[in-house]
Amino acid sequence: MSDETDTGRYLRLTVDLVVEVLDVNALQAAALAEIRDPQTELDEDERREQIELVNSDDTGAAALQWLIEPDHVLALVDHVEEVEPREAMLGVEPSDGILEDEGEDEHDHEHDHDHPHDGPGHLH
Repeated sequence: MSDETDTGRYLRLTVDLVVEVLDVNALQAAALAEIRDPQTELDEDERREQIELVNSDDTGAAALQWLIEPDHVLALVDHVEEVEPREAMLGVEPSDGILEDEGEDEHDHEHDHDHPHDGPGHLH
């Protein structure tokens, strides 16, 4: 494999997922337990800052972002031997509860219809 930058070799995978928060207090409590865990690599100032962020966000987005394991996201392509993940970024933000149709025509491919990804085992 060459180390040269070749944009033809890179693909950006975009996934939109809408979740319904059933219990924001329980979600925040789970995130706070993760933040307070001594195994979490935060100094005390960072820990206090993250606790405040989770407590002040009544949507649960900050809490959910703490609970999503990067390995779970990378598992989307773990089984594909022909690719290697290079970089990942995850954002969690409030939603109106439905996926937006922006650009659907641009991204509508036959493959999307042949293999629906809404069944069990596809998203964790």
